[in-house]
Amino acid sequence: MEFIHLTIFAIFLGVLSACADTPFKQNSANEDKALESVKRGSTLLSNVSFEQVMALNMTMLDEGSDSSIQLAYGNSPLQYGRLYLPKVSDADGDQHKAPLVIFIHGGCWLNAYNIEHSAAFSQSLAQQGFAVWSLEYRRTGDTGGGWPGSLNDVLKGVSFAQSFRDYPIDLKNIVLVGHSAGGHLALLASSPQRNLFKGDERVKGVIGLAAIVDVVNYSKGQNSCQTATSAFFGGDAEQKQNAYRLGSPLSYPLLENTLMLQGDADTIVEIGQASNSGLTYQIVAGAGHFDWIHPQTNAYQVFLSALENRVSNP
Repeated sequence: MEFIHLTIFAIFLGVLSACADTPFKQNSANEDKALESVKRGSTLLSNVSFEQVMALNMTMLDEGSDSSIQLAYGNSPLQYGRLYLPKVSDADGDQHKAPLVIFIHGGCWLNAYNIEHSAAFSQSLAQQGFAVWSLEYRRTGDTGGGWPGSLNDVLKGVSFAQSFRDYPIDLKNIVLVGHSAGGHLALLASSPQRNLFKGDERVKGVIGLAAIVDVVNYSKGQNSCQTATSAFFGGDAEQKQNAYRLGSPLSYPLLENTLMLQGDADTIVEIGQASNSGLTYQIVAGAGHFDWIHPQTNAYQVFLSALENRVSNP
């Protein structure tokens, strides 16, 4: 998720048409069914602004409804995550284990945007029955952040999920999710070459939400997030060719069950990042960049359906 200055956010306030799927590679039957349900008379939002996302988080903070547990995965003050656990009924008791979503937030890789803006998103997933391990990490502007430090933090934070065996979490049912720049880092972390998941742990899928995939092409753009790419890598694509190669998800084999979700009203990450990636992708009509992390949007419902489809498959 990438953000531009608040004075520009007003362009995102238009509420567009209800969600519709655009032909891409292939929807599962469950995803098609969910899309039809969303399209029928939905009053959910589309093309929300960053301000609307933050308003949700402020409301949650005011109500004291954030149920997360903060856990450190490293020694730096920024090497921590928040673990959200769903409420378990007395009938389920200790026998119920929730599927785990490992989430990496976006923000142009910049330290101006932290884990706080994704709190309502994570809390909502917990209310839907998922455990969520939402990672903070050092970003551009932090000592140790940028390339490759941000990725190294994410790798360490993802690996830390192995310590959750004392929680009611099903570590055989993990989905790795990232938004925007966090999607870029999630894709890099998901490559089997990383060998992050060991023993019985099993990743059932990877979902990129408006994820940045082609970092070279992205760095050539002129919006404020695109211009932040060179700061993340310490130079432009000509100056830092090796860093851009190593920092491109397209340089690695990725898991087969990887899905890119993208809105056609996104002015921060263009559709081509998904459609030209060679990965399975889905375009949601009317969805803006921040819709994916706002639980009251059409796009969030499409994401939720894709997530449920992955954790329900054997």
